[in-house]
Amino acid sequence: MKIGGFQKLTLLDFPRRLSATVFTGGCNFCCPFCHNSELILPGDTLPEEEILATLKKRRGMLEGVCITGGEPTLQKDLGSFMEKLKEMDYQVKLDTNGYRPDVLRDLCEKKLVDYVAMDIKGPKQKYAAIAGKEGLHLEWIEESISYLLETSMEYEFRTTVVPELHEEKDFPEIGRWIQGANAYYLQAYRDSEYVLDRRFTTPSEEWLETLRQLVLPFVPNTVLRGVG
Repeated sequence: MKIGGFQKLTLLDFPRRLSATVFTGGCNFCCPFCHNSELILPGDTLPEEEILATLKKRRGMLEGVCITGGEPTLQKDLGSFMEKLKEMDYQVKLDTNGYRPDVLRDLCEKKLVDYVAMDIKGPKQKYAAIAGKEGLHLEWIEESISYLLETSMEYEFRTTVVPELHEEKDFPEIGRWIQGANAYYLQAYRDSEYVLDRRFTTPSEEWLETLRQLVLPFVPNTVLRGVG
């Protein structure tokens, strides 16, 4: 598996679990606000064996492993990597853009995933532009959303809010799209040196709260993340 980064300890990436994070290389989207833009194209990789050896040593201290990217579902060895994590009794969280619903469904039905976090880039009519994906197959996104809405496993949807890309009217539309979801997080965009387009700004907490209120009728468990 193409591993572009490894964080040995995180309290933030996997809800309610002390975890490590594995960053895969390569992505099928090119979001202009992406914080991990160095992972959009596969680059130098870390030895999978070393990552697994470290995780084996940290069993008992860590509870979970978050696999993020890039886009992990592009990795042909993702399933076998997850199997090795499950053999070590780790809980596994998958971060995904939902563009490969067949892979998502297969991993979940094989019980290799305990928690899924799926990005919702924006409303349907803006999706391709926000994701930086020409010719985007929106039906693949919709298939992943439908699957998660129907599953009994733990999952969340999340949107990174960028004032230059999003409007208030977008959020009731997103709310209707994911109506009844377990959880929906509105994340504040933050600038960094790795962002592809540096013109974006951080939304105010007041505006994020306004957006949250617009979504609440559809998803009562809508929460702000990355504020304060």
